[in-house]
Order: sequence, then structure tokens, then C-alpha cells
Amino acid sequence: MRKTGSNIGLAVLLVFALIGVASGGSYVIGDEDMLQISVWGNPELSVQVPVRPDGFISVPLVGDVKAAGLTPMELKAILEKEFANYVKTPTVSVVVTAVNSFKVYVFGEGISRGAASNAQSSAQSGAITLRRDTTLMQLLAQLGSLKDADLSDAYIMRAGQKLPINFFNLVTEGDLSQDIQLKPNDMIFIPFNYERQIRVVGAVKNPSILSYNKGMTALDAVLSAGGFTEFASQNSVTVTRKEGQEFKTIDVKLKDVINGDASKNVPLKPGDLVTVKTGIF
Repeated sequence: MRKTGSNIGLAVLLVFALIGVASGGSYVIGDEDMLQISVWGNPELSVQVPVRPDGFISVPLVGDVKAAGLTPMELKAILEKEFANYVKTPTVSVVVTAVNSFKVYVFGEGISRGAASNAQSSAQSGAITLRRDTTLMQLLAQLGSLKDADLSDAYIMRAGQKLPINFFNLVTEGDLSQDIQLKPNDMIFIPFNYERQIRVVGAVKNPSILSYNKGMTALDAVLSAGGFTEFASQNSVTVTRKEGQEFKTIDVKLKDVINGDASKNVPLKPGDLVTVKTGIF
């Protein structure tokens, strides 16, 4: 029954659940799902029950029945067989009223802090409960900014196997062939991209590792690190940059920049190291 759709709400999900019961839908019931069990003509036997962590539900007359791992149609058939011991020709319907078992797990520091609040995540476990069928691209959109993510090294683990998904091509190139349907218990690893950071060290108030932003300059980086200390030599600033296998050092006279000579400011590149030297006293 699972079909991708970016605007499927809970109401539509319930309709699909009803259709699935009638047509043999393939949704697999899981722990913590909520089920509406109805026995036609016997309202006293109709109940709304949660699927317990052990995978069972409790049903009047019948008792405990294993539900997790079954489709609504399969559970319907089992319940009709059980109820036949008490009711003549029972007709049972099984509707999934709340999907709580569809969890995926996101790990890594490459997503913005607190960004998963829209996805109902658990900050401790990294668990995200999905209320509907979701593709990888839809999940990434919920997670928020990926500017600090190393998409080239991001990956998905499913049932102990690493899937051949290229996050970089999906996000930056729009290659939808990489956009897969997520499954319960998928593990998504999104590492931090250290090569895109700007490090600011030396005689600044708050030595920092900053996220690179397009157009960032050496002065921007120093100001973002709290500005100069009283011991800083503002015209003794260097930018160290890796070019190929070698490192290049660029001298920057930020005091002159502050005094109005913007030509002496230096545009930064991802991975640059900005060092503010101390003055000689």
C-alpha cells in the first residue's frame, strides 16, 4: 500500500488504509501502530488497540494476537478465524489509524542543530518517526540546512548493507535516480564536512571553526570570531590555503582594511586558516 506522495496527510493515509484492507494492501503493521478492529454487527467486540512492543494486540474474546509483521488483510483473516469460535460468520475490518512504527535513524553532525524538529525526532537517539511514506529527498528537506554536510561520504545502511546511493548527486545535481523510498529502520549517516570550514586562530577573542559562506572575507572571519584582542597586530594576519598538495600563505593587512582600504581584504575559500598574530611589545 505504500506509495510516495509529498502531501499525504493522516486523513488520506486512513483512506489508503481502508482501501488496503479491501484490496490486499501491503502495509506491514509494526510496534506502536494503532489499529481499529471492527466486527460488523458486534460493536461490543470493536476496539481501538495499540500494537505492544512484543508485537501483540489484545482483542475481546480472542485474547492476544500477533499483529506486527502482518498486513491488515493478513490480520483480518486471522481474526475472522478466531472470532468464528464465538460469532457466526464474522466479518472483521482492520484499519491502521496511526503509523508509529515507521522509524528511521539519522546520525552525524552534518545537519543543522535542531533541524529535525519538523520530523518529530528524538535528540538522544536520532530516531525520526515518519507518518507517511517518505523518500530520501523528502527526509533531507525536513532535516534543514546541509551546508555543513559531507554529502560525498553520506550513506544509508539497510539491514546491515550499505546502499549505493550518491547523496551529492541527489542534492546538488538533482539526480532523482538516487532518490529511494525509505524503509523502517533505515540508518542515514551524514558526516560533517571539515574541509568546508574556516578556522580562525591567534589573537582573536573567540578562536573558532566557522561554516564557510560564499563571499566570506578574512575580515568577516575575524569579526565572527569576536574580533581582535588588545594584543593583536591587525596588519599581521595570514590566510593559509591548501592548493593541491601544497600550502600557500597570504598576508592580509586588516588594519588597513578597517581604515578604508577594502582592496587589501582577502576573499576566503573553504578550508582556509586565518591566523591573527600578536604584536611585539
